[in-house]
Amino acid sequence: MGRADQGAPALLLLTPAATSEWGSLSGQREQREEGRSQGEQEGLGVTAVMVRIRINVPVVVIFLVFQTVFLLLLYPRHNVFLQNTDENPEKVHILILSSWRSGSSFVGQLFSQHPNVFYLMEPAWHVWVSMFQNSAHVLHMAVRDLVRSVFLCDMSVFDAYMPKERNVSYLFQWAVSRALCSSPACDVYIHDGITSEMSCKSQCGHYPFSKVEQACNMYSHIVIKEVRVFDLKVLYPLLMDPSLNLKIIHLVRDPRAVVRSREQSAKALARDNGIVLNTSGTKTDDTKYEVMQEICRSHVQMYETAKFKAPKFLKDRYRLVRYEDVVRDPLREITEMYKFANLKWISKLESWIYNITHGQGPAKKSQAFKITSRDAMNVSQAWRTSLPFSKVKKIQDVCKGAMNLLGYQLVDSEAEQKDLSNDVVLPRRQYHFSWLPFKEKK
Repeated sequence: MGRADQGAPALLLLTPAATSEWGSLSGQREQREEGRSQGEQEGLGVTAVMVRIRINVPVVVIFLVFQTVFLLLLYPRHNVFLQNTDENPEKVHILILSSWRSGSSFVGQLFSQHPNVFYLMEPAWHVWVSMFQNSAHVLHMAVRDLVRSVFLCDMSVFDAYMPKERNVSYLFQWAVSRALCSSPACDVYIHDGITSEMSCKSQCGHYPFSKVEQACNMYSHIVIKEVRVFDLKVLYPLLMDPSLNLKIIHLVRDPRAVVRSREQSAKALARDNGIVLNTSGTKTDDTKYEVMQEICRSHVQMYETAKFKAPKFLKDRYRLVRYEDVVRDPLREITEMYKFANLKWISKLESWIYNITHGQGPAKKSQAFKITSRDAMNVSQAWRTSLPFSKVKKIQDVCKGAMNLLGYQLVDSEAEQKDLSNDVVLPRRQYHFSWLPFKEKK
């Protein structure tokens, strides 16, 4: 070819005017093949109607190499993102940790009635009932595994604790879960309606157990209320589990009020007392407040671990809540808990919350484990007029450390106990949770 066809590659763009020259260009190529010198001259003439764009080959090569490297680096990140999205599609897992008779059923309902929440009350009850000969410490691992499976909506974990053929009613306290009383678990209530335990229990219990898992998978928030965990460190594997987005609400209550409430349901708590005290399956009363001592010890351990010795993965994932603060200013406290749980406030819950906290008088003994409309503020202070000072003094002796840490003022006399103008719940500012760096012991 002639000199015009040598050198750097060229991109030829034919203009409309140049299309008529294309035939002569073909002829010129044939003439060049025959060795005529005129071909080279006419070939040069054709380029007059062509646009020549020169490309720098090294620059193109560098660009392509850079683009390839960028895509190779981006792909693993994109793949991890997709994997995390599949494993945890924006679900939030909330564990309400508390003890018996501490207002946890009430707080659980504050979450259960939210239309974005799938709620279960104390699923670890099944573990303790099935293996009651063991201690609470020994059962921690089984409880943790069950909680994890429920958070992941894997209800096959109950196969070890229930018969193969079962329906929804086999689940402990299932009727307090709004999610199990509405579609798709049951057709009695609409998805975002306020549910009633009594009507749900009479109409929804016959649905197959498979509905539990089906319903669980529909919700963005999975909330479990549990009273059978006594050590925060037991939950560390769940907090580090990449398939979970776990946050912990630690609910506490004045031990004196807890004892007063426990006395109303002493028989129902006898088996749990035996497991806490490791009596090898023997039911027992708590007349010496040994169970209360263990409960108070666990509250101290969990709070101090979260406040003073917390690993990095616990940061912003633990919140201490006092029952007394909830009943004194329910809307404020509930709003804060919802914010912590990444839940939006639902205005229609406001009237329900008011009604449930402004009933008439305390509950009857037969209603000890039911959520009914009560005067929550008066209930929280009932111990001051109903417990003899001798009992109050014993409770304070076994729970003094927890009471000082959590902001509950000790009383030194019966007169001080019964003086309701003397507030024994210290202001939040005196114990407010703050994040402190972990300090290694030397």
